[in-house]
Amino acid sequence: MTIQRVQSKWAKTKVMLKSDYLRQYMPDTKLFSHSSLKSMLLEYGMIYVKPINGTFGNGVIRVERTFVPSIGYRYQLEQKILFFSSIDSLYRRLASQIKNRRYIVQKGIHLLRHQKRRFDIRVMVQKNLNNKWEATGIIGRLAHPKKIVTNYHSGGTPMSIEMLMSDHTTSSELAAFKNKLRKLSLNIAHHLQATYPNIKEIGVDIAVDLKLHPWILEVNTYPDPFIFRKLNDQSVFHKIYRYAKAYGRFKKRSNHP
Repeated sequence: MTIQRVQSKWAKTKVMLKSDYLRQYMPDTKLFSHSSLKSMLLEYGMIYVKPINGTFGNGVIRVERTFVPSIGYRYQLEQKILFFSSIDSLYRRLASQIKNRRYIVQKGIHLLRHQKRRFDIRVMVQKNLNNKWEATGIIGRLAHPKKIVTNYHSGGTPMSIEMLMSDHTTSSELAAFKNKLRKLSLNIAHHLQATYPNIKEIGVDIAVDLKLHPWILEVNTYPDPFIFRKLNDQSVFHKIYRYAKAYGRFKKRSNHP
């Protein structure tokens, strides 16, 4: 059976918002428009503008209010930074960047940092050999010092969550926090499966704010298993790969002479 993939961030967001449990972990998200841009910047001060169907962090723009009248708004796409004096000029720039593609606007989360660099967390959840959901791996993703996204393909560095959280939690607090992330991610998998019955794997991207509250940034139904090779504990990757092979993510090689 074909593994189901769901590209649209907005479609997955709408499904998850139906859950009272998941809603408390979801940053406010709206479709991009002049009014959503204006209202969310006014309310949150910092937002992310993301393509609905984007991958690897491509096209993600961070926008924030500077509270300086002449340069009221700061815009960053990859390493390009621009300033705008008004919401209208900012919107025109974003609209020209976006063109006719669909984007969302998401409340910005001020991420925890490690050595002055932002990081978030990826949780891998898969159907195991008994066809039950299992959280198989947790890894941190440290952002490139000059970029706003943490993705490995955009210059981020995969690292153990133990190293990244060492300045923010004790070992016992971290163990409890990891259990919380597993519970949250398993709940997401079960909830999405009710709408998308043939998904077999998800990668949950989680931001952690300064109060150690986790926020669901995105759920990827085609997650990269190979970042888990960067962990010292290779058993994590081996399990992920074994499960992925079992449900057909990787085709068996034919033995040609």
